[in-house]
Amino acid sequence: MSEYQYYEFRAIDQPLSEKEMDKLSAISSRAEITATSFTNTYNYGDFRGDPEALVERYFDAFVYVTNWGTHQLMFRLPKGFLDIKAAAPYGSDETLSFKAKSDHIIVDFTSDDESRDEWTEGEPWMASLIALRGDLMRGDLRALYLGWLASLRFLVLDEDPEVEAQLEPPVPPGLAKLSGPLKELASFLWIDDELIEAAARGSAGEPPAAPSLDVMRGWVKQLSAADKDAYLLRFLTEEGDLILRAELARQFRDATRPTGTAPAADAARRTVGQLLAARDEIVEAKRLTAAEKAAKERARKERERTEARTKHLDDLAGRESAAWQEVDDRIAAGQAKEYDQAVTLLADLRELAARTGRTAEVDAKIQALRQLHKKKPSLIKRFDTHKLGT
Repeated sequence: MSEYQYYEFRAIDQPLSEKEMDKLSAISSRAEITATSFTNTYNYGDFRGDPEALVERYFDAFVYVTNWGTHQLMFRLPKGFLDIKAAAPYGSDETLSFKAKSDHIIVDFTSDDESRDEWTEGEPWMASLIALRGDLMRGDLRALYLGWLASLRFLVLDEDPEVEAQLEPPVPPGLAKLSGPLKELASFLWIDDELIEAAARGSAGEPPAAPSLDVMRGWVKQLSAADKDAYLLRFLTEEGDLILRAELARQFRDATRPTGTAPAADAARRTVGQLLAARDEIVEAKRLTAAEKAAKERARKERERTEARTKHLDDLAGRESAAWQEVDDRIAAGQAKEYDQAVTLLADLRELAARTGRTAEVDAKIQALRQLHKKKPSLIKRFDTHKLGT
């Protein structure tokens, strides 16, 4: 089986220049390059570029997918749009890292699972995940919590006491109400639903929402004239709009954040062991629920079969004499299919007789039929299979 590797880079804040596109072409002549994207698919060979270096220099988002279970997602955020001190507790050596560059912070989600047989191609993932960058820039840290949570996927309760004693990072509000992109991230990082459900039990409040135009207008109005003049002057001079935008976004977020939209540092935080135990409880509860549902379904089907069988025998009781004649007619036809139907009908007649205490009478009639047709081996074999007259 050939290998599959998919690389997709996306420029969001600023399109690529012609010169930058030429430099990217020199890295990979087979890539699909536009002013906002750089895409490579490999079935043999490897990408010669350095994804992190390319993100640092050109791009705001990166997705990497392989058919051996490696998934990677990177976002480049302008400094000021992500509070690195608030983000740091979510870091994990295995699944989530933060790298501060000169003007940016690179957030790197990684997940490996070579044990999985199924895999998906990389094309759909960027469209599903790219909205998370905006969420992070608005202060929604739920994606970071999922990145940390992914590091627990392979842990088994009571195997590593030292790890299990560690505390989880602050649980962001709204973890129990994941958006579509967050659900996609959980799938991308191979996080089980039960682990997310266990983690969500420690989350309260609502996630940060995109501010309305009225809220932004109200905040701008309360700025002093001196502050507005200073911001406009900086925008027109050397700082450009990116750094200024980051600073304004941070000030706006701090000034307008409602109560309950940020993780509380002093909130009751669970240990890794408690999360794993809660996960296992949920798994067991779902197993029991599924088993109970399956048992009810089996009972329902058995009840329906019994009711159908009872009705069939009731109908047969109303035409018993005709049924015996039908048996004779089908045997007389001398065809395999007719033999099958004749023997099935005899079995039904015997079951009907058992309901009314006439088993001996019917067995005698069946034995007489065996004797009459003893030179028809294929018919007698069918009698034996159904234990009729033996």
